[in-house]
Amino acid sequence: MEKVICKAGNVSIGSGKIVVQSMCNTDTLDVAASVAQCKALAAAGCEMVRLTTQGLRQVRALGEIRDVLRAEGIDVPLVADVHFNSEVALAAAAGIADKVRINPGNFSKDHEVAMAKLRELLQVCKDYGTALRIGLNHGSLGERITSVWGDTPLGMCNAIMEWLRVCVDNDFYNLTLSLKASNTKVMVEAYELLYKAMQDELGMIFPLHLGVTEAGNGDSGRMKSAVGIGSLLKEGIGDTIRVSLTEDPVNEIPVARMLVRCMEDDSLNAASREEYIVKVGYRYGKELLEGGSDDFTLQGSIAGKPVSEAEAEDIKDILLQASRRRFTKAEYIACPSCGRTLYDIESVLAEVRKATERFAGVRIAVMGCIVNGPGEMADADYGYVGQGAGKITLYKGRTPVEKDIPQQEAVSHLVALIEKDR
Repeated sequence: MEKVICKAGNVSIGSGKIVVQSMCNTDTLDVAASVAQCKALAAAGCEMVRLTTQGLRQVRALGEIRDVLRAEGIDVPLVADVHFNSEVALAAAAGIADKVRINPGNFSKDHEVAMAKLRELLQVCKDYGTALRIGLNHGSLGERITSVWGDTPLGMCNAIMEWLRVCVDNDFYNLTLSLKASNTKVMVEAYELLYKAMQDELGMIFPLHLGVTEAGNGDSGRMKSAVGIGSLLKEGIGDTIRVSLTEDPVNEIPVARMLVRCMEDDSLNAASREEYIVKVGYRYGKELLEGGSDDFTLQGSIAGKPVSEAEAEDIKDILLQASRRRFTKAEYIACPSCGRTLYDIESVLAEVRKATERFAGVRIAVMGCIVNGPGEMADADYGYVGQGAGKITLYKGRTPVEKDIPQQEAVSHLVALIEKDR
């Protein structure tokens, strides 16, 4: 089976080594802050950095960020994250970014127009040697796809295969693909379907970017990422990974590196609780997602000491929830934030957790902006979504139920909304 290699700057994706990446949560227009975060990520071992690039001003700023980094000898590839605007993608691909991330389904509601824009972008990427990532998230499928396959892993797979065929027909192969979801079961199934579809139809495997989108923070965010990403790595699926945490993005890098190390050592002897959680998710996630028995006791050690019974039971509860087997706590779907986020999402997530943790089994999304929020919180029962400066919209499922709420009042409104339904 032929393995396609994607070249982004000085990094090869698909050559056998798992590439670890992350994304800045700075305002891309703040060149100094973005440069500082890129440097911190590179120093932590990040091998590729993505930045929000929602307009032409951000494209110009990305060029400035690149120039400063290169002048200082930092050659980590930079990825432009583009949504909705094909003209921005074209500008970023024309010698600015090493790689451009798009969702072609966002380019236009008219499928033929979107495909024409994709073909135009492929030519620019060829001309400048720019890599491309076609990234689709659960919940962002258009009606043309969902009317046939539903908002399902199969729908996700078929949508991305449509775009992949356009790339192959246009002789473009410098490409990675992603099918992320916050639901680990959906995420793993979607990637498995895509991997098989590429084998069966194309006879070649394009590099896959793995990630559990909107994983949240803390222990649960690390466990969800370990379960989802780890399940696929165990199958030999995946070439580059991003652990999405609603924290300082530098925190994502050691977790990702722990996951990669699990491919060679999946023992449950860990140097820290964080590493133990990652190893547990890697060891048991795939079996649990497939319906295997949850009648086991976690063993192993943390920092040389046997894991206590109480800590083992606590971590097992987190594992079973991440594996969609048993819900004993409220679940949080939270974006890691980026340059589009207009509020301090880390502190808001902490506030939401404190106010809602008693609602066992309820899925609550905390999303930075309206661009990705409604789609990427597809599995949430309730959503807290940034609407603009100082304003929040609350969702029930995918339906907005309260708009223009001052941020300082939004958490109490969210609690009232949940209590009303219980």
